[in-house]
Amino acid sequence: MLALLSRNLYRQSAQHFPGAPHAARFSSHSTGASLRVLPSLNKTAVITGSSRGIGRAIALRLAHDGYDVALNDLPSSSSLVQELGEEIIRNTGRQAIVLTGDVSVEGDIIKLVDDVVEKLGGIDVMIANAGICFTKTIADTTTQEWDRINAINGRGTFLAYKYAAQQMIKQGRGGRIVGASSIAGKQGWPYLSGYCATKFVVRSLTQSAAQEWAKYGITVNAYAPGPIETDMLKVISNVDPNAGVEATAPTTALGVNGTPEDIAGLVSYLVSDQGKFITGQAINIDGGVIYH
Repeated sequence: MLALLSRNLYRQSAQHFPGAPHAARFSSHSTGASLRVLPSLNKTAVITGSSRGIGRAIALRLAHDGYDVALNDLPSSSSLVQELGEEIIRNTGRQAIVLTGDVSVEGDIIKLVDDVVEKLGGIDVMIANAGICFTKTIADTTTQEWDRINAINGRGTFLAYKYAAQQMIKQGRGGRIVGASSIAGKQGWPYLSGYCATKFVVRSLTQSAAQEWAKYGITVNAYAPGPIETDMLKVISNVDPNAGVEATAPTTALGVNGTPEDIAGLVSYLVSDQGKFITGQAINIDGGVIYH
């Protein structure tokens, strides 16, 4: 399936431009949305790469679940994240703050965590969602492209895990950490060597972190999506993006592509009390593409 996706796609997604973090805060208490708004949990969730797609859907879902949310993306996406924050406050009454920065820059992640603690009182959930993808043969991939995707998908996830866990351990009340792997983190696909390699990194990092931090009451898991209808999937074909989306659906046993809301539903469960006995897992959510 991913080989089909990647043959005509040469897209680099937007989660990597330099810029110092800064915060924008919203305040409102009106509610009303399609999801049922649950009472406040007095907990905070941080979502990186939250301006669009899966990250956006996760932020909306967790806000409806009762979390205050800290929304992170690049400065170039700040207007989209601010709109999301306003929507969350308007529809749920939860607090929402915007903290822009580059997940591959250690100082930006440190500042992100410090600002969340200062403004929202702590961190209970970290969703390390930010990432990029490009498609190329291994022979044609440049060292710069390889380093870039590893910096964002690999180091960015490592930094989010590390500094969120340090804060959770300091707080002494456990926590939930969730990363973005992929079915490409469970087997290699042509034209996606960099993406596959980094998603294997997320999967193995998740397993190691789960074992190291279990004694602190912190669970660490990852979602492993297949074809999900995001901007990346829509740009499979340079000629007709819609043809690419349609082409991926038959690769699933269910015959349809997933949605960002499908991923958000899984994350909602993993970070809830019902998910307390799940840790170290990269859970396939692919409509039946791979079975391991």
